[in-house]
Amino acid sequence: MSGASAVAVDIGGTKTSAALVDEGGRVASTSTVATPAAAGSAAVVAAVVSLVRSLAAEEAARSGRRPVGIGIGSAGVVDTVSGSVVAATDHIAQWAGTPLGPLVAEATGLPTTVVNDVHAHAVGELVGGAGRGCESVLLVAAGTGLGGAFVLDGRVVTGARGASGHLGHVPCAEAAGLRCACGATGHLECVASGGGVVAMARARGCDVADARSVVRLAEQGSSTAREVLDLSADALGAAIGGWVNTLDPEVVVVTGGLSEAGPRWWERVRAAVDGELVAATRGCPVVPAVLGREAALVGVATLVLGRGAPSLDAMTTVLS
Repeated sequence: MSGASAVAVDIGGTKTSAALVDEGGRVASTSTVATPAAAGSAAVVAAVVSLVRSLAAEEAARSGRRPVGIGIGSAGVVDTVSGSVVAATDHIAQWAGTPLGPLVAEATGLPTTVVNDVHAHAVGELVGGAGRGCESVLLVAAGTGLGGAFVLDGRVVTGARGASGHLGHVPCAEAAGLRCACGATGHLECVASGGGVVAMARARGCDVADARSVVRLAEQGSSTAREVLDLSADALGAAIGGWVNTLDPEVVVVTGGLSEAGPRWWERVRAAVDGELVAATRGCPVVPAVLGREAALVGVATLVLGRGAPSLDAMTTVLS
């Protein structure tokens, strides 16, 4: 690594990753820990602070310089001015109301920028991934939950309340009667996310720990696991088709752990998308993310370092 660096952090419902990222977008020294989601906000903040301190010390020992700041992509609706999580599902206990930015800044002595984690993914894919060179991108993140982001004119649209991109919280016929992490029932996230896939598989008698376990069972010939993944792909693809008709993006980029479910899953997603498109939107590409788990890290580092487009000032204006 060379030049200025930032500590980038991606907080998800299952894992929290951190890395040093330089001005060229190069990611180094990545560390990942399980998110102590059930233990509550204090435990999650403590895990973040521990990761940041370790990486900051490593950078100081290597280059003699401190990182210029910390960028955090967090699950939940984020007030980017205060750095607080203002709303969240129960994927992380007691996460809503956490003054994340101030707590991390106070503990580390480094200026801290906080944005929604999927918005950070979108910035990363826009700057150096599958959305590079595009003016409009719909990012769909099928991970522990189901989120997204819409990039228009090169900037992430966050909405009047910072809540834009909660793609998982739309009605879905396949999810009728299923309880969503947000407290409602019948939302798309119940079937089109990693958590949803696991819950459906367990309800059908499968002994699985995570979405990868469901995929392995399907690959080993389990008709039940295959049925669950097919339902998930069909529901997600139909929803994406509707969003494409509504937003008309240049490209749809799909990321998150569920996007690694294999060729059959992708074929069904794309077929379901095609089945919903109107004539004007036919041919909209639906592609996997390029940066994978590094996208959010590159995205938040971009905001801290002001590298490339969108600029830090422009993104701060949009996100606030």
